[in-house]
Amino acid sequence: MVAALELYLDTAATRRIRVLWDALEAEGVQSLRSLLEQRHRPHVSLAVAPSLDPQRVAAALAGTTLAVPLRLSFQHAGQFVGRVLWLGPAPTPELLEHHRRVHDQLTAAGVGLVEHYRPGRWVPHCTLSMRVPNTLMAAAVRRCLEVLPLEATVVAAALTDHARGISYPLP
Repeated sequence: MVAALELYLDTAATRRIRVLWDALEAEGVQSLRSLLEQRHRPHVSLAVAPSLDPQRVAAALAGTTLAVPLRLSFQHAGQFVGRVLWLGPAPTPELLEHHRRVHDQLTAAGVGLVEHYRPGRWVPHCTLSMRVPNTLMAAAVRRCLEVLPLEATVVAAALTDHARGISYPLP
């Protein structure tokens, strides 16, 4: 993941996830807290690409509110191949429709996106760690289950490219 459209969560949910990041770090699991000079904040990515031009994305999404105050109910922990650990919100019709609408607008504007974030393939999630050691995965998942369920509201959005130091707020 290089550049992304990120949905940010309300203060209470953000605080709970940051506490979980700290608990994972205490278990020896590197969380997003310690990656890239602590520039990450808890989020759900709607779209990902090798790179995104902020002005082009903003033009493609003109008139669209990206940070719709969606309610997210995180009900499960999961992992992707490569030892990526995450919390998953229930894939509500509202969340999936918002995701589809954003993708349709970006695709219509010729913005290239990573295939596994496209509608029908996307798994909504909030990444906790990009590299959980195999020997610590069970303990890390137990830590995740301690914070569930977790209710959140989307309060902000941005186009980010942390490696390049880009954080471009979007409405």
